[in-house]
Formats: sequence, C-alpha cells, structure tokens
Amino acid sequence: MRVVIQDDYDKMCEWAANYIADKIKAHKEDRPFVLGLPTGSSPLGVYARLIKKNKAGEISFKNVVTFNMDEYLGLPHEHDQSYWYFMHDNFFDHLVDMKPENINILNGMTDDPEGECARYEEKIASYGGIDLFMGGIGVDGHLAFNEPYTSLTSRTGLRNLTTDTRIVNSRFFGGDPEKVPAQALSVGIGTVTDAKEVLVLISGHNKARALAAVVEGGVSQKWTCSALQMHNAAIIACDEESCGELTVDTYKYFLDIERGERL
Repeated sequence: MRVVIQDDYDKMCEWAANYIADKIKAHKEDRPFVLGLPTGSSPLGVYARLIKKNKAGEISFKNVVTFNMDEYLGLPHEHDQSYWYFMHDNFFDHLVDMKPENINILNGMTDDPEGECARYEEKIASYGGIDLFMGGIGVDGHLAFNEPYTSLTSRTGLRNLTTDTRIVNSRFFGGDPEKVPAQALSVGIGTVTDAKEVLVLISGHNKARALAAVVEGGVSQKWTCSALQMHNAAIIACDEESCGELTVDTYKYFLDIERGERL
C-alpha cells in the first residue's frame, strides 16, 4: 500500500487530480480508460481540478468511461440528493467532452435491484474491468456503502444502511435521519479491489481513527477499506489532519518513502 501524505485537503486534491489526469493521458490502449468514481465531500476538490484541466485542454474525457460507486434506492435522478444528480451537478455537466453514454450510475428507481446490480457488474466486465477506482471512506472505514462487516469479497448489490450512516448523511436531508433512504445499491469491496488501481481519499481529523485502522490494523470486515492492504496497487492520499492516530514511525516511514520516489 502506498500512503501519500499532503499538508492539507487542497494539496491532497491537487495530488490526486494530477495522478488521475496523468493516468488518463498515458492510456494508449484501444479500449477506453475506465474510471470508478465516488460521491461525498472528499472528491469535490479533485473534481474541481479535473474540470479545470479539461476546460484548459490539458485532459480529455472523450475516451473515458465512468462507473459510480453507489446510489440511494428509491431516489429519482432529479432528486437533489440522488448521486446521479450529485455527479452531474458537480462533475459531468462541467466537462466539455464527456459523452453521456459513457456515464454509468446504478439506477436507484429500479424494480429489480438484484438484476440491476448484476447488469452493472456485467457492464464493468464488458470493458475489461476498471483501470482506476477512486473512493473515499466513512469515519468507520466503510468504502462505498459497504458498511462494517460487509464481506471483503462482496460484489455490487443491495445494502442496508446503518443508523450511524443515516445520521451522518442526514445533514443533506434537512437534519432528519428518517428522510435518508434506508437502502442503497453499491459496488462491492470485491468490485473495487478488482480494479487495476485503487485511490482512496482520506482527510480531516474525524477520519484519523479510520486511517490508522486501514493502514496499521489487520485486514478486517470491521474496517472494510482495510481490504486495500491486499491490493497490489492501492494508494491512500491523505492530509496531515487525518494522520493524528498513526504511530510516529508509520507516519515518518511513508513520508520517507514518498521523498525517495521524488528524488
């Protein structure tokens, strides 16, 4: 696992955006570059910088296919808290050359959740898998809507959301946890770790315990993001605030490794 520590959230986002842009530009295969994407506050700074690069002509999304991590069950596209709405409002609608047909988001209004999830997995496979999956984690270390104790080999499926997750997300629903959907469709941990590369963003003091568990703890269903320890090309991009629970030796180790790579 590679851990890239930056001074603050802005520098973390700048690093991550540059990394993703470089990967897209270096992609020379006939097939599209397949990019997995998250919602939430963590990636907003990355999206803003990718948009800026796209508008400046530094990067093209013409040959990029995207798959989003998750979607609330029961929210239509036009609902301002659906993840379809979030992605278009914060990212896709601002790109000058993103093809609508290359955008893939789980359908939260499906009458057949199991069938929808199976089709999603099949479509990912039809492109030869995901090249780079970007994600964020919750304070309990969950990745996408894979709550603690979700199988680390799970595939895209229906997820029941914990009370804690609904309380955290209630800030987007007028502060009422009961207005937060109780279920969602989500890629599985196995879906994410099947990607050639995984890049997870972790920022803020409230994520410090999760970062320490993911980096220094054992692989455990309690911290579903800890599955990244078993991935050959997993990267965590984090800021100083999120490193508060790391041991000093671990912190210094990753700073030293990155310093060596820059030389």
